[in-house]
Amino acid sequence: MTEQQLPEWADPSVSPASLDAQGVSRRGLLRRAGLFGAAFALGPAAVPAFAASDRGLGGHDPRLAYLVGDHHVHSVYSHDAKYTFSQQARAAARYGLDWMVFNEHSNFGHAHYGAALEHEEILKARAENPRQLIFQGLEWYIPAAEHCTVFAAPGPHEVDLLTRFELAYDGKLLGYTEGSAGAADTARNEAHAVKAIKWLAEQRRSGYVDDVLVLANHPLRLGIDSPHEMRDWRDAAPEIMIGMEGAPGAQGAAIPGWRGATSIRGEYENKPSAQSWPGYPADAYLTYGGFDWATATVGGLWDALLAEGRLFTITTNSDNHRTVFDTWKNGDWPAGQNFDNTGKLPDPVNTGTAQPGSDFWPGEFSRTHVGVTRYGYRAVMEGLRAGRVWLDHGHLLDGLDVRVKRDCDGGRGVTLGGRLRVRTGERITLYVTVTTASRTNSQGVLPQLAHVDVIRGAVRGPVTDRDTWQAPDTKVVHTDDVSGRKGTYTLRVPLTVGDESFYVRLRGSDGNRHGAGYLGASIDPHGPVPHQPGNGDPWADTWFYSNPVFVDVVR
Repeated sequence: MTEQQLPEWADPSVSPASLDAQGVSRRGLLRRAGLFGAAFALGPAAVPAFAASDRGLGGHDPRLAYLVGDHHVHSVYSHDAKYTFSQQARAAARYGLDWMVFNEHSNFGHAHYGAALEHEEILKARAENPRQLIFQGLEWYIPAAEHCTVFAAPGPHEVDLLTRFELAYDGKLLGYTEGSAGAADTARNEAHAVKAIKWLAEQRRSGYVDDVLVLANHPLRLGIDSPHEMRDWRDAAPEIMIGMEGAPGAQGAAIPGWRGATSIRGEYENKPSAQSWPGYPADAYLTYGGFDWATATVGGLWDALLAEGRLFTITTNSDNHRTVFDTWKNGDWPAGQNFDNTGKLPDPVNTGTAQPGSDFWPGEFSRTHVGVTRYGYRAVMEGLRAGRVWLDHGHLLDGLDVRVKRDCDGGRGVTLGGRLRVRTGERITLYVTVTTASRTNSQGVLPQLAHVDVIRGAVRGPVTDRDTWQAPDTKVVHTDDVSGRKGTYTLRVPLTVGDESFYVRLRGSDGNRHGAGYLGASIDPHGPVPHQPGNGDPWADTWFYSNPVFVDVVR
């Protein structure tokens, strides 16, 4: 594991002047905890998502540092990837990731051989480089649907949990997914997916593993994750099935002149198939500013889930298999060996010539920021579950802090994922503290944030039609033009409290590509738009999104 490198922020010998704002924040967290020079804690987060005292007015307002990560990274232990474990870990450190999940595709070779082999590498890496939090995960082929990330907290049973789950519940291995012989038995397959999530929840409840989480990957790439399935997964165990990728990996897929004239960011180049849910429009199979249609559409599927009053976290990631412009190719198999009987691809070989690929290295372009109160594996998982999450592309921001507070007390507010309890007619304010990018990204560009949008939606409770994908009362309600602003500044947005509970979430971009949102300009006047096929330079169309804050109105 000598190839791995510590993130700069975690190396005390690196001057604070060379760090971005997030690096300074994270270093401060470690100093306060006395963790420099020591292994990091594996214990639970210091602050629960919702404290008992939150039942009164106001809410829980923890002090946070944001750790940057990627829950969807592949290596030679996936049958369709290319890089060694160490190459990926090294790249993640180079681009400043604090945590990452090796999320290998399910496969009989992986279950029987690869998972255990990779676990040995992960254990060694954790011992040699404790400042990089490395989770082991699985890319689950959901029965009747597409893919999910499944990952567990470190512990004696983490790899056993994954392989038991893979063999008992993976749709590809069972023949329960698109293109398989048993795909037509939709009712059985959907029920098996729900059973799988409940099984994971039981392993957590019983203490077999300390924690486990599930996130749906690239949900609208194939359109086979229907709205009712996503609700069913969430409702089966909301503490386990916590959300979805708001933006997929493969963000380099449509760099002009690279893959072809029909290429779309995220490799969203698919037409509806026989297994696709028929209620999705044709435009759902595209990305908008690099984000999945379910997330990018104001008043769309993500908002429809949030409008029920329940958190559903969004993330972004690299889904790294093959990096754009990289010169490595897969190695050759020795005679008699294959993935099924080894669980591991041969190590790659450097050709010196650019090879096909759609992805960026972990942390190079897509970043998921998770608010934690201490440094550790379970702290990251608890931050994800609590929804203390924002995401950006192209390193658009150095920092984002969001609080909603009652004007009458000013101190008891809530942050992302939280719930603020207020009375009808109270005055409350949304505080958005932005720290602009201080360093050029890997493209050599210093990103410039152009605007911050506030999106608000009414909370109406559970829906009768579980295939509903619209939230008609959600819209952009406020926009701040922040072009040219530098450093750290705070936007203050008064929020009106009526008789109805609601949520607010944030979005912003570099301002390069805008248009009327999918549901119309009256709902979203300047939202993300699809690029022309084959002409989707990701660095020229970068966005940030945040999770919501809920405001519960009591009478």
